[in-house]
Formats: sequence, C-alpha cells, structure tokens
Amino acid sequence: MSNSTAPDQKPEQSGKQAPIPVVPRARISAARVLVVGDVMLDRYWFGNVDRISPEAPVPVVHVQKKEDRLGGAANVARNAAALGAQAGLLCVVGHDEPGERVVELLGESKVAAYLERDPELLTTIKLRVLSRQQQLLRVDFENSPTHEVLRACLARFGDLLPQHDVILMSDYAKGGLTHVTQMIADAKRAGKPVLVDPKGDDWDRYRGATLITPNRAELREVVGQWKSEEDLHERVAKLRSELEFDALLLTRSEEGMTLFTDNRVVHTQADAREVYDVSGAGDTVIATVATMLGAGVPLIDSIVYANRAAGIVVGKLGTATVDYNELFA
Repeated sequence: MSNSTAPDQKPEQSGKQAPIPVVPRARISAARVLVVGDVMLDRYWFGNVDRISPEAPVPVVHVQKKEDRLGGAANVARNAAALGAQAGLLCVVGHDEPGERVVELLGESKVAAYLERDPELLTTIKLRVLSRQQQLLRVDFENSPTHEVLRACLARFGDLLPQHDVILMSDYAKGGLTHVTQMIADAKRAGKPVLVDPKGDDWDRYRGATLITPNRAELREVVGQWKSEEDLHERVAKLRSELEFDALLLTRSEEGMTLFTDNRVVHTQADAREVYDVSGAGDTVIATVATMLGAGVPLIDSIVYANRAAGIVVGKLGTATVDYNELFA
C-alpha cells in the first residue's frame, strides 16, 4: 500500500455548517448493511432522590420509570435502520429474558435479526440508574459465548455475505467477534467493504479492513500519545501501512473527525448543536458511513453525513438514533 499523503500535509477543512446534498431516500433504502458484533441491552431506571440511605452514605432512588434500548452492535444496526437502510444483525444472545427483549426491540426497529442462541450465555445488560437526567450508577451483567456457537456464527456469516453490500464489525470485547480476522478476509474476497469499530490494543485482528473508526483514546492505546498533528499523521500512516487499512476515521469529540486515506487527510469540524449525552455517538457515526457507502456515496462524502448525524444524536439522552428527515432537515 502506498501512503502518498505527506506526514506534514495540512488536512483539508470541511465547513462546520455547510449544506449537504440530499441523498434520495430510494438510494438509502436500497443499501444493505450487515452488522456483526457484540450485542447488549441498555436498561435505564429513572427516579427521584429525596434522601440518603440510613444504611450507608448513598442516595436512595425511588424508581418511577424503566426503559430498555438496544446497545452495542444492536444499536449500530438500529441506527442504520433508522436512516432507512436494510439493516441485518448477526450476533449471539442468551436464552434469557434480556435476550428475548433484544429480539423484541430489534423487531420494533425493523432490523433483520440473525441470532445464534447460547444457553450458557448471559445476554449482556448495562443497567443505568438516573435521577434528574444525571447517571448515579451503572451495573453490568455479562459473560462470554461458547466456542461452538461462535463457529455457528462464522458459518452463518458466509451465508449472509452475498446478501449485503457493506459489512460492519462492531467490537465491544464481549467475545462475539472471536473470528473477526477470518470474517474480514472472507468479506474482502467477496468484494465487500468492511468497516470496523475497534476495541482493545490488538488491531492486527482487523487486518485488511476498508475503514477503521477509533476515537482518540482507542487510537492512543495502539499508536501511543502523539505530540502534534504532524506526529499523528506519521503514526496513522505507519499503522495503516502495517495493517493494510484503506482508511482510518478518527473521531475527536468536540474537535470533530479526521479521515486519513492514501491521498488525502480531511478534517471535519464538530457539528454538535447541543451536547447532552455522547454515549452511542460512535455507533451513529459508523452506521451512517456504512449506510451512505451502501447507497453509493463516496467515502469522503459519507464522513460529512456521519458528522451531521453525530451532531444530532449527542443532543439526545442515551443510545439514540437519527432518522432520514432529521439528517436532511
């Protein structure tokens, strides 16, 4: 791979509030996106705090409302479906109440569910307790899927490949992407672009991906702390060359996002109108890019739509989505 972008080249700047062309709804509805990865159920308990417990110096929450939302790879698929794409989800869930709830929510979100059920797996739950829109506590329930069900997932992946235009790997380090290296290789052989939302410091397992979308902390864990933009460009160029990534999209929170390709480095300023909750924003970014690629939009333009979608979703509480009308309002 040739990394022809000079390390000291200044990135192109994309306007913060520049108008974006409308992609016809019919093109987006024709996009077929397969999301593969770790699924979880985001469970929210809302209540009031009027006193401190007599048993310990902790607040007592009088829970008055409960809400379940799709999390992890399921939230990514939900985001693609909300935009209007044909979204499929390949994942492993348990034979338990949270697993059934995930199935129910996927149906409501119009996501095609390709689920492998593992009787020994506890479907991952992230329970958040909130009062007056402030999170007081999070409790996680999780374990890892078995080898047998993961092999079945890999076999099913091969069957689903011809039916989709874009493959999206959503890694939350819960074990669902144990065979991600082989999946990427199979998808590339089939001529499908592969997008990866990474986790951890072993990115060799994502070798050959079309696009990888780390945030600052995730990239820093792999390439180390950069001292300047020039240093960052050098480290990213080296990483892309070594691991054969066609492109890398660095999401930088309030600083926007930067796309690194062979020929260009393009920076898009943050488009947030009001930052309320950043949880799930990365899911929205990669789902939007995948949807736009599936609709035939070039990668360089897909980033602009993803930036706009992220700016909308951070103004909502918890893992949320952006629909077609919101994106092109």
